[in-house]
Amino acid sequence: MGRKKGTVEFDESPPDDFDPSDPYKDPVAMLEMREHLVREKWIDIEKAKILREKVKWCYRIEGINHLQKCRHLVRQYLESTRGIGWGKDGRHPSLHGPKAEAVETE
Repeated sequence: MGRKKGTVEFDESPPDDFDPSDPYKDPVAMLEMREHLVREKWIDIEKAKILREKVKWCYRIEGINHLQKCRHLVRQYLESTRGIGWGKDGRHPSLHGPKAEAVETE
């Protein structure tokens, strides 16, 4: 018994019938939108975890040169953590600051 070969298709888009001006109009669409937001939040959190592991690895490998060699990973990690999380610090998500576009400066 082997595994079936093929790809699984997931619907990753928000619901089409959700109306942000009246979210309680369609309760099913409201729940689908909530699930979509939670799923996107978890994806952002997992991306940040992966980047954190890359930064740890870079620090260990590069040793004393980590400030120059790992700078790009640290910037990516800090940008990936901006505005994500579940609000444990008590601030509204709008106060976390905007996510900046990738800036290439050396």
